Amino acid sequence: MYFFTADEHYNHKNIIKYCDRPFSSIEEMNKELINRHNEVVSANDCVIHAGDFGFFSSEREVNEYLRKLNGNHILLRGSHDKWMNSRYHEIWTKTIDGVKIVVCHYSMKTWPSSHYNAWQLYGHSHGRLTSIGKQMDVGVDTNNYYPYSFEDIKGIMEYKPDNPNLVR
Repeated sequence: MYFFTADEHYNHKNIIKYCDRPFSSIEEMNKELINRHNEVVSANDCVIHAGDFGFFSSEREVNEYLRKLNGNHILLRGSHDKWMNSRYHEIWTKTIDGVKIVVCHYSMKTWPSSHYNAWQLYGHSHGRLTSIGKQMDVGVDTNNYYPYSFEDIKGIMEYKPDNPNLVR
């Protein structure tokens, strides 16, 4: 099963205030994000993190967190992921159940295959940006600090309008 998430901001103290997160400390936030992730993600699931995973100074620190999280992880570069080197990408695409999905930290006005109603999943805006067409903010701030499953997203996309540039 596939899961999608963004903007966890592990170890980022100020994100609690900036996003009005209901945690009293980064330790509490980190622990709760890990717990909620592991409630829904199993060991064999694939998790795509659409940027801003956390404030870390090295991949070693990142790997310590990834070991605590269920699943196999694909990390995309976000605006705060200064620890990432050039082998990390900004965009991930895959066709799942016949639907092309494009994942990036940033919302796009158009994206690969948007004119064929491909979905675009993003983060960065912490739920403060209006999506267009088959587009969705998958950040933790939009889902009670849980990742979204592909099935969750599929159900939501069913009720979203077609992409504005859809070719008919």
